Amino acid sequence: MSGKIRIYFLFGFIGFLVTYAVSAGNNLFTTSLFRGLIGFAAWFALSYAAGWVINFLKEQETPPDVKELAAKLDEEEIGSSLDITTPDQNDELIDLLKQTPDNGQQGEEFTPLQPPKLVKTQGDGDKDPEELAKAVRHLTEN
Repeated sequence: MSGKIRIYFLFGFIGFLVTYAVSAGNNLFTTSLFRGLIGFAAWFALSYAAGWVINFLKEQETPPDVKELAAKLDEEEIGSSLDITTPDQNDELIDLLKQTPDNGQQGEEFTPLQPPKLVKTQGDGDKDPEELAKAVRHLTEN
């Protein structure tokens, strides 16, 4: 037997043992044995499929166009260095700091906001019952 088949059988045997151990506590011997064999087959098939996929991915080669492009990029060294220096702007920053906050507003003074005050319409604060009934009817109509 080759080494790969032995590994597949090993995984199948591990699957048999796990499935049989889980099933043996609640089932008859023959039922547990049958389920263990099904577990062996399933784990063997999964390990075989995983091995095939891994071998298939190992055998994949990059297309020659990609190799040629990579060789050209290595020769040209495009993107190998990065310049992250910023231009000197000290004079502009100093000018911004020297500016005064009141640009042309020297003659105007600060006046606080004076909102209108609420005024009662009737002296004692009671509303007319008919007006209240109309307001309630209007709000409940939608």
